[in-house]
Parts: sequence; structure tokens; C-alpha cells
Amino acid sequence: MFQNGKSQLDLIKKLSFNRVGGSIEELRAATILKETVTALASEFSPDANVHLEGFLMPWYEVRKVSVCVTKPFYREIEARGVGFSGCLPEGGITAPLLYAEQGLPISLRDAGGKIILLNDMVYENWPAILKSGALAYLVAIGEYDDEDARTDLSENYLRDHQLKIGSLPGIHIRAHDAIALLQEGAEEMHVELCQEKFERVSHNVIAEIPGSKITDEIIGFTAHYDSVPFSSGAWDNATGCADILGLFAYFLEHRPQRTLRFIWCGSEERGLLGSLAYTKAHRDEMERFRLVINLDMTGPVLGFDRAIVTGDPTLISNIEYMAREAGHAIHTSQTVHPSDSTPFADCGIPAVSFSRWGRAAGHSRRDLDTLLGEHAIAHFQNFMRFFASRMINSSEFPIPRDMPQNMKEELNKYFHRS
Repeated sequence: MFQNGKSQLDLIKKLSFNRVGGSIEELRAATILKETVTALASEFSPDANVHLEGFLMPWYEVRKVSVCVTKPFYREIEARGVGFSGCLPEGGITAPLLYAEQGLPISLRDAGGKIILLNDMVYENWPAILKSGALAYLVAIGEYDDEDARTDLSENYLRDHQLKIGSLPGIHIRAHDAIALLQEGAEEMHVELCQEKFERVSHNVIAEIPGSKITDEIIGFTAHYDSVPFSSGAWDNATGCADILGLFAYFLEHRPQRTLRFIWCGSEERGLLGSLAYTKAHRDEMERFRLVINLDMTGPVLGFDRAIVTGDPTLISNIEYMAREAGHAIHTSQTVHPSDSTPFADCGIPAVSFSRWGRAAGHSRRDLDTLLGEHAIAHFQNFMRFFASRMINSSEFPIPRDMPQNMKEELNKYFHRS
């Protein structure tokens, strides 16, 4: 029997292991989800059609990376390679160091033939970095007071819109090491980077509850189930997976008028790859979707609920009205959210991403289920059932399917088409 709050927390604990997109561990998580959903469906809806849909995704593996100061002193520095950024010549390179701050053209005037140090990666400055003549770049990652034994040095990668312009070998170092380089007057560096590019298979987990009346219209529910490296991903986003499982269980017993499509998306942390693959593979069905409800990072004991709408303002009005009716506090906004709702919104489908923001730790080894609570999960789930039921069973769908111009512009910016 599905118990609201407890059953979701049980699933979160089962999924709380590192499950990077395209890995064996991600497939293990997909199998757990498929088996759990199938078991629920077998009692109430044998026609739920629970299955996996695989898709290819780009992958990389850094074979070797190292950074050390060679002048005026010698020091080795912890480093991680920037994925897809390419390789340096065998044996690495030794070159002068230039601090280029944010990578503005004025800071890159003397970058030719040098290794540059950046505060962070500002995507808008990528063309200037490539044109600068720099041989490689270092990026400061994390906070200045991170303790090496308690935190992990992140490993990021170049995005498609950057790779379309070009690549340059890149390496991450810790913020406190970057500060030390500048304070102690590092003049020359030796860096090595070797990596391999290939493809892996990731999966979306799909289930459907056919509508009882308005079968040609689909309401979608999405949540990603992969995690970032070093993280067990309890909050981000085993919670969202458990949320839409709870909604799946509820609507199995309370048959919806409209058809419901539940999509547990793979490889969201790699650039929304699962939802992008789904919208591409099911392009002929996109016209049937009237709304997509995304759940991403919910359940902290200490926190507040948010609804981020990419669609017509009437969707915000509906959420706020129903929240007042249900006595549920929620913060609403209209923008593009970097989660699995966005590729659907890019197809013109109204989308809302719900989350609970609070004292939990995403994208780190501290993302643990101990910060989550049954009561917070059940309280949020009760509102989601109320809101989703009203939308799904409305005699005439209350949200226009037109994407407002301001949201189209935001989507173009997000996908780097502007």
C-alpha cells in the first residue's frame, strides 16, 4: 500500500547513491524506478505501459590532468579537467600565467602564448577567450574556505553552444589555490590534460495512465533521476522522482479524465539530455500535451515551496488561486527554469517546475536524505494532488497553449539562439 510521505521517503533512500548520467549506476536507478512503477501499476492499471527509452549521450573521460607552479617556486595543485575541452600535447605545456579575471577582451590583451586564470566561466566571454591566443585556461571553483577533506573539486564540461565556436584545454582548480597563486606571485605554470570522447546510453523511464474521457490530451509529469558526481542526489533529485511516483500512485486510484504521461528523465545534469531526447523522439505527440509539471528538488524539512512558470501568466494565477484555496504557501515566478520542463516549454507547451528550496545541500556529497522529512514531503504532495487534479479534470483546459513572447525570448537566450 502506498503511504503518502513514507513511501516517497523510502524511494528516496533507495535512490540515494551516486548515479551520474550514462553510468551503470544510473541504469541501476532506472531499473529501481521501472520495477517500483510496474509493481504499482499491476494492481490498478495493467495498460500503464511502463518501459525504458534509451538515447545516446556524449561522454568523456579525463585520462590525465595535473597543474603545478614552476616559477618562482614549485607547487603541485589539485586539478580536474574540463570535459570536452580537448587535450594538451603529450607531456603538457609550460607557459607564463596571466590572471584574466572574467575573460573580458581587455583582460585578455596579453594572453597570447600564456595559461590564463579565470574567476569562473562566463559563457558570453567564450569567443574572446578563444581568440586571445591563450594556450590553456584554469578556472577557480568553489568557495575560498572549502576544506579539501570535506568538499569535492567539481568537474564541469563545455556545452554544445561553446563547442560550436571552438574548444580550448581547460582545468578546474580550487578557489583557495587560485587565491594563493595570485597572492604568492606565481609566474609560470606546467599543465597536463589528456581526455577521451565517446558515447554512452542513458534512459528515460516512461509510464502512462490513459484518460477516462479526454484521451487525446496529455498532461506530462517530469523529474530527473540522475545525480552529479560525488553526490548521492537525495534532494537533487530523488525527491522529484518520489513526488511523481506519489502522483502516479494517486491517479492510479483516482482515474484522470485526461491522459497522464510520467517521465523520469535521465542525464538532466548533463544538460537536460533526457527531456531533450524525449521531446525529439516524440515530436509528433507534442501537440497533444497541454501542460508539463516538473518536480525538481523538494522535501527539505526547513524550506519554502516555489513554482517557476514558463508559459502564460494565467498559469501563475491558477497556481496562486489554488494555493490560497488549499492554504498552501508558495512563491511563484515566470521565467525559464534549468530543468526538464524547459525542453517541453520550447515546444510551446505551458510548463511549471515545482521545488522546495531550503536548508539542503545540492551538487555535493552533503546532499543526504537526513535533511528531508515525511511531513514536508506529504504536505507538498497533498497540494500537488489538489493542483494537478483540478487541471487534469477541468472540463475545458484553463491555460492557453500559446507561449508568450517574453518567454520565447527567454527560451532563445537559454538555448543560446539569440
